[in-house]
Amino acid sequence: DDTLPPLTVTTLTTRPDKAAALRLIADSIAQQRQQSAFAIATHPLPLALLLAALAAVYHFAWASQTPRARDAGTVMMLASGAITTYLLGIRLVTAGYLRAAEAVGWDFLRAPQRQEEEEEEDVVVGTRYGSDLIGALVLRLERPVLDGSTEPKGVIRAWTTKMRYRGKGIGGDMLREAVRVARERLGPDARVEFASDHANGVRVLPGIFEGPVRKSELRAARALERVPKE
Repeated sequence: DDTLPPLTVTTLTTRPDKAAALRLIADSIAQQRQQSAFAIATHPLPLALLLAALAAVYHFAWASQTPRARDAGTVMMLASGAITTYLLGIRLVTAGYLRAAEAVGWDFLRAPQRQEEEEEEDVVVGTRYGSDLIGALVLRLERPVLDGSTEPKGVIRAWTTKMRYRGKGIGGDMLREAVRVARERLGPDARVEFASDHANGVRVLPGIFEGPVRKSELRAARALERVPKE
C-alpha cells in the first residue's frame, strides 16, 4: 500500500505526547550548536586569527629556518595544534546550547505561580506524520488581570519541526493552530506573539556571531504575520 500517512495538527494532552514534544524542542536547541559553530568557524574575524596563527607557524618553524633545520613534521604538528585549538575553542563557546537543551523539562511548560492556587500548564501543539511527532509548539495563555492593566494574549515559547521536514509549511500550520487556540480560549481579540525568551532564541554567543539566531527569529516573526486573521 503506497498511501501516505496522514498529517495532523492537534493539541497534545497526554504526558507521553508532551514528553515527546519537549524532546523535539530540546533536540532543536542542541542542533543550533552545529549551526552556530559553522557560523563562527566561517566568520572573517576568527578565521583571520586562525590564518595569523598558521602564518606564524610557517614563518617561525619553516621560512625563518635554514634549509637543514627545517622539519616538515614539526610544521605539520604545530599547524594541527593551531587548528585543533581553534575547533576546541568553538566547541567551548557553543556549549551553552547543550546546557539550554538539557534545561527543557516539565518546568518549561509551567507558568510562574500567580494568584491562582494551581499553575496552568502551557498548551502544546503537535504535528504528526502518521504516528511520528515531527513538530511541536508551546503556547502560553496570558489572561487579563482583574484591573484590566493587561490584555489577553498567547505567547509562543517554542516552535520547531524535525530538520528533514522544515520548509514544507508544517510550522505555519502549527502557528495557525496556536492562533486558533488562543482566540478560542482568550477571546477573538487576543493577539499572539513570540516570547522574547523563546526556546530557540537563547543567547549563547557574542552579538557578532548571532546572525543565524537573528535570521531565524525574523523568519519566525514573518511566518506569524502571515497567519490570516480568523
